[in-house]
Amino acid sequence: MLLSLKPVTDIKRHAVEIIGQLREDRVPVLITERGREAAVMLDVATYKGMLKRLEMLEAIAEGERAFQEGRVSAHGEVKARMAKRWA
Repeated sequence: MLLSLKPVTDIKRHAVEIIGQLREDRVPVLITERGREAAVMLDVATYKGMLKRLEMLEAIAEGERAFQEGRVSAHGEVKARMAKRWA
């Protein structure tokens, strides 16, 4: 993943310009403090997309746990429940 590296002092001095560039190229900004990684700045669309993907991955993991624990239903049963719920 491509990152733009910026010291926190640059963020303080040039925040408006850095945010403008972030909106334009959507390249995350790795903010450093005293030469060490401190934070990451993302544009809102990228952040929301990451949250959506994380939510989906968590749902998949929950489904896998349910399967391993034997908490499963036949396709026909699920289809009938869904039809009732969403009818």
